[in-house]
Amino acid sequence: MSEFYKDQSLYLEKKKNISVNTARSYLVMKRAIDIIGSFCGLVVLSILFVIIALLIKLEDPKGKVFFKQLRVGKDGKEFYMYKFRSMASDAEERLKELLALNEVSGAMFKMKDDPRVTKIGKFIRKTSVDELPQLFNVFRGDMSLVGPRPPLPREVEEYSAYDKQRLLVTPGCTGLWQVSGRSNVGFDEMVELDLEYIRERSFFYDVKIILKTVLVLFGSKNAF
Repeated sequence: MSEFYKDQSLYLEKKKNISVNTARSYLVMKRAIDIIGSFCGLVVLSILFVIIALLIKLEDPKGKVFFKQLRVGKDGKEFYMYKFRSMASDAEERLKELLALNEVSGAMFKMKDDPRVTKIGKFIRKTSVDELPQLFNVFRGDMSLVGPRPPLPREVEEYSAYDKQRLLVTPGCTGLWQVSGRSNVGFDEMVELDLEYIRERSFFYDVKIILKTVLVLFGSKNAF
C-alpha cells in the first residue's frame, strides 16, 4: 500500500465499492482500447513527433526533447509521465519563486503567462501537442486514454483522505474536468468531477469524453 494513504481504512472501503461497481468486461475493453488507440496514435503521429522534436531542438539545442516528471497513479504507484518539453531547462528550479503567483486553488500549480515556457512551448501547450508523448504511458499501462489526471507527489502530500479517492483508478490523458473548463476549474471542483467520472464511467462515457476533448482542443482558449 502506498505511503500516501494515511487513512487506509477509508481507502480500502472506497476501493471495494469501486471494484464492485466496475464491470470486469468494461475494464478489459478499456485496456484493449488503450493499447490499440495508443499504438495507432504513435504510428500515425510519428511524423509530427519528429517535427516537434526538431523545433524544440532548434530553439534550445542543449535541452532535451522530452520531459519526464514523476507522477502518482492508481493506488499511489509512482511512474514517470512523458511530455514534449515546453519549458526552459531550469523550470523546476524556478518553480519555488513562482508558487505565490499560482492562479488556481488547492494542490495544483497553474500560471497562464508562465515565464518558464519557451516560444515553441507556448504553441504546443495551446494545441496540447505537448501531451502526445503520454501515448507511451498509455501503451505501457501507466495511464489510460480517459481518467483523472495523475498528480505530482508534492500535490498528493496535501490531499485529504477524500481527495485521495482520485487515485482509486488508472489516471488518464483526458478526463471529465478537462472537458468541463480545463484551467478555469479549481482543485475542489476537479476532485468532484473526477469522482463523478469514477462513479459513472463506462465505455460510452469514455467515448463521449474523448469526443469532447477533440472539440476542446480545437475550440478552447483555456489550455495552459
